[in-house]
Amino acid sequence: MNQPSAQAFAPKKFLDIHGHRMAYIDEGEGAAIVFQHGNPASSYLWRNVMPHLKGMGRLIAPDLMGMGDSEKLDPALGPSRYSFGEQSKYLSGLLDALHMGDKVILVLHDVGSIRGFDWARRHSDRVQGIVYMESIVAPLEVTDFPDYVQQQINQITPDAMEASLQGLDFLDNFLLGARDFSDVEKAYYRAPFLNPGEDRRPMISIDLPLKIMSEETIPVAEAYSRWLATSEIPKLMIKADPGYLLKNRLYDIAKTWPNQTEVTVPGYHYIQETAPNEIGVAISEFASHLRGIARD
Repeated sequence: MNQPSAQAFAPKKFLDIHGHRMAYIDEGEGAAIVFQHGNPASSYLWRNVMPHLKGMGRLIAPDLMGMGDSEKLDPALGPSRYSFGEQSKYLSGLLDALHMGDKVILVLHDVGSIRGFDWARRHSDRVQGIVYMESIVAPLEVTDFPDYVQQQINQITPDAMEASLQGLDFLDNFLLGARDFSDVEKAYYRAPFLNPGEDRRPMISIDLPLKIMSEETIPVAEAYSRWLATSEIPKLMIKADPGYLLKNRLYDIAKTWPNQTEVTVPGYHYIQETAPNEIGVAISEFASHLRGIARD
């Protein structure tokens, strides 16, 4: 795995969750390791990380609704149909349907960490470990972002958000700006959002816990941040250098959490695309230690 592969890790499987088709990867046997993507990604983000975990357990990677190969929700349900609460409802439904049992290891990134940390807090007796990178460890402030992003956030208007549905600037400039991607990789990432308009709604649904943008997730993030500050569940922080989100104030919060190991990998935000092998090895070492499995 010297070069990032464009090949998906495994074929998708599908389940009907609350009347809608939800896609996910589910390979291997044993206690589950769940990989949760953020925005504007899918389970495809983990394709070069997951091979390092083969033999470590049952590897599960969902696609959130409207993303990856999961079904688009009817626009008649309104612009909030991909909100934190709605996406969490479908994700929780899928995880319940997969009957994962106990000793679950969660691997979290970006806004996927909001749902993952919240799930861990509510199911702490079933969690064996938590791995997180470029994650939302507390309610965000505008000043947690780089200066140029702060300016963009302060200029956001409802009309501008709606207009963004006509383009793919967020995907092309942010995720696909992480490195030089092959045409195959670009096609995978763009596939769920090819049609302008409502098919791109998942990318702009406001579920970041920014005080200026969402009130729904603030208490959720406050609750899990308090819990993580005292929980003895083993944790692995994978810190990006120079990083994008998990730095400065947020890093100072997270680095105090108990029973935690920290590793650093090169990159900004989508480090699964720039340092997949380093991430995979770190998670493999963490999981093998927790599960008493000898690594090759």
